[in-house]
Amino acid sequence: MAMDVVDYEIKGAEMQFVEVELDPGEAAIGEAGSMMFMDAGIGMDTVFGDGSANQGGFFGKLLGAGKRLVTGESLFTTVYTNQAHGKQRVAFAAPYPGKILPMELGKLGGTLICQKDAFLCAARGVSLGIALQQRLSTGFFGGEGFIMQKLEGDGLAFVHAGGTVVRRTLQPGQTLLVDTGCVVAYTPSVSFEIQYVGKIKTALFGGEGLFLAKMTGPGEVWLQSLPFSRLASRVFAAAPQRGGAREEGSVLGGFATGGLLGGLLGGDDE
Repeated sequence: MAMDVVDYEIKGAEMQFVEVELDPGEAAIGEAGSMMFMDAGIGMDTVFGDGSANQGGFFGKLLGAGKRLVTGESLFTTVYTNQAHGKQRVAFAAPYPGKILPMELGKLGGTLICQKDAFLCAARGVSLGIALQQRLSTGFFGGEGFIMQKLEGDGLAFVHAGGTVVRRTLQPGQTLLVDTGCVVAYTPSVSFEIQYVGKIKTALFGGEGLFLAKMTGPGEVWLQSLPFSRLASRVFAAAPQRGGAREEGSVLGGFATGGLLGGLLGGDDE
């Protein structure tokens, strides 16, 4: 199936969204729950699997849905089709602070490997699959597990990453050591391995974990400065653990939330 060629505009700074313009008959596929708004002339259809036309028959759709389930995504995707006579727009919003990256798969060799929750939306015709880690150590300690997302086709796909994103082009034999959670995506020509940090003291007290991702060129690599797991752990660590007894900030803020009063009366809990 020929890929739909869509126009787009990415808006916002920290919390971005992408606005996709569809010609009559064109369509985009979106992750469940990612749609922000759409024009009245666009029709929504929830499909089983990834929405690509190469899923022939029931078993093809079942296989596509199974791939998405294995990567931790929903069994369903939503197809947004322009049913009007003029151009129509649909927008997809990022789930947390970061950047939306437009990926032209045709210019990247037709395949891109991403972290499990990176996919946001794409032009109709892009296929969503799975990429299995070949090495046992990479699957156990690579931050993303054994299974990652694989986007295939020659159309446009949009990937979301946390914080600031940097793209690195690796030459043949060039190696880059990365925190395992900071890897967003890479082309299949890049070798992805896991390397021990080297020193027990660094592993235990350096705060970077026991392993680093070793990425060797040639190919393209996209890195994020704020993995969602790191953001979630900081939010959890800062949240009150006992009904507001653990509180940060001003005295006024403590009174406003009941945190300071709860701390003074905390002895009554026993």
